[in-house]
Amino acid sequence: MSSPFLVPKYPQTTSQSLHSELKKRVQQYFETEGIKATGTFSLFTKAILMVGAFVMVYLHLVLFTPIWYWGIAECVVLGGLVAAIGFNVMHDGSHGSFSKNKWVNSIAASSISLLGANHFMWNMKHNMIHHTYTNVDGVDDDIEIGVLMRLAPTQKKLKMHRFQHFYFWALYMLLYVFWIFFTDYKKYFTQKIGNVPLKKMKWADHVEFWSVKVYHAAVFIVIPIVAVGWLQWLVGFVTMSLVAGFVLSIVFQLAHTVEHTAFPMPDEQDHKLENEFAIHQIKTTANFATKSKLVCWLVGGLNFQIEHHLFPKISHVHYPEISKIVRAVCQEYQLQYIEYPTVRKAIIAHVRFLKTMGNSPALAI
Repeated sequence: MSSPFLVPKYPQTTSQSLHSELKKRVQQYFETEGIKATGTFSLFTKAILMVGAFVMVYLHLVLFTPIWYWGIAECVVLGGLVAAIGFNVMHDGSHGSFSKNKWVNSIAASSISLLGANHFMWNMKHNMIHHTYTNVDGVDDDIEIGVLMRLAPTQKKLKMHRFQHFYFWALYMLLYVFWIFFTDYKKYFTQKIGNVPLKKMKWADHVEFWSVKVYHAAVFIVIPIVAVGWLQWLVGFVTMSLVAGFVLSIVFQLAHTVEHTAFPMPDEQDHKLENEFAIHQIKTTANFATKSKLVCWLVGGLNFQIEHHLFPKISHVHYPEISKIVRAVCQEYQLQYIEYPTVRKAIIAHVRFLKTMGNSPALAI
């Protein structure tokens, strides 16, 4: 019989902890400015624009069947919109930071259903596991890709990993299809995310799971095939899926699997992690292109991942200002604030990390 899975623990902290100091200063910022920590009118406008664009592009493809080269271009846009809605609407909504109203957050979080994914699984995988145990091998499912890639020093190294910094581009494109058609179902039937058992699903959670999957099959497979034909649908769906998969993958990977991020493991005896929560998040997370308003607008502030991991319940529209506070505190506590000035340099750091992981021996756990 296998031993039960033990969830890592953080060391106990005092009122003088780094996390406490950060929360105090950020709270002072909102009180001084007299603003809420949730989304603003600009975020609501962006959400409406993105969801509206998604619906219009989909309807134009299905109802008007544009010429092939224009159709492929629209499918590229549709794939980008899938990722953008996930970043900007669903992500803030699932963290309860999109709006001060819970029902609005629920609607925003439910936009993941529009894309064909299950919110229950996402909430458990992302909000509860990834945000708590970032980069902890064996717990954080975001760094568990399987035998095809090695994303942590403690993972087993195979010969093929020597080339992962070349072939990762193709694998990342498959994320969306893999997520919708495989990993959601794997989590559902095994009732686990990696080694972590799922919390018990209610009757409504089961109904939602299957309703979303039926909706996705109807809207993204059956209706388009009937409307435009098998071949046109296949080319369009593959194009959309590859674009969405790559954009979703690369944005999240640039936040945690780059040259300078850490991969802490709990102590074998007491199963405690070395650092308190805030230090752990700072050491395992990186920012990129924070000076680019366009990048920030498109990826929903996920280029400010350090701030997001420290304050997930604060909307991403506030991250540029909060980052000034976090950066100053890191300097005071002599902690490295990992940041890459551009998307290109962040991708280079990710490629170098993959190359290192593909050539270095596995560390003993």
